[in-house]
Amino acid sequence: MSGHNKWTKIKNAKEKNDQQNAKMFTKIGREIAVAVKLGGPDPNSNSQLKNIIAKAKAINMPNDNINRSIKKASGELNAVNYESMTYEGYGVAGSAVIVYALTDNKNRTASDVRHIFDKFGGSLGSNGCVSYLFNRKGVIYVQRGTGISDDDMMMIALDAGAEDIAIEDEVFEIYTTPDDFDTVRDNLEKSSITIADSAIDMIPTNYVTLPEDKVATFQKMIDFLEDNDDVQEVYHNVELED
Repeated sequence: MSGHNKWTKIKNAKEKNDQQNAKMFTKIGREIAVAVKLGGPDPNSNSQLKNIIAKAKAINMPNDNINRSIKKASGELNAVNYESMTYEGYGVAGSAVIVYALTDNKNRTASDVRHIFDKFGGSLGSNGCVSYLFNRKGVIYVQRGTGISDDDMMMIALDAGAEDIAIEDEVFEIYTTPDDFDTVRDNLEKSSITIADSAIDMIPTNYVTLPEDKVATFQKMIDFLEDNDDVQEVYHNVELED
């Protein structure tokens, strides 16, 4: 099991320019708003909010932005209500794509997402049409080269309750069930492990390789989806070069 391109994507997110950072901060602000509405403004009692704050700090989102988003959602400032939407469909050559969005206008978002799929030779499908090709997992990234051997990291992760661990060039990818995600991350931190990033992810059961002449089109579709203000995450089963 491997996240393949995921760590490269995370690294790139941390290196974005100011304009790109502003867009990322806005997206995370929406996630914070939804988490606060569901579980309250205290990250100590709201594990979803705690996870999103960790994600925000991983891309250097200022504390003022984080706190302002929490205050907005808890009613201290004017708030916008966002609804979560999931879209499933196909990219070129039958590739599988899942889009997760937070929106204040479902019709606008559905239209935008459908247009992007159509523009790049894909098609939206019904809910469930491709999600069976993915497993929902917690993924925790720990950078290698921190003085911990591969064997020691494997033992620490398994002792912490991890389901599996993959050793990549730059990182250890530690996998958990969604239910065990918070516990494993807390246990790793108690073992003085520095976590580079963590998230609940959709992991393909198998990756596919596109014909060479289809790769650029597929990548453009993913780029357009990720650039949409309402789209939070895009998952797919295509093996792309880093």
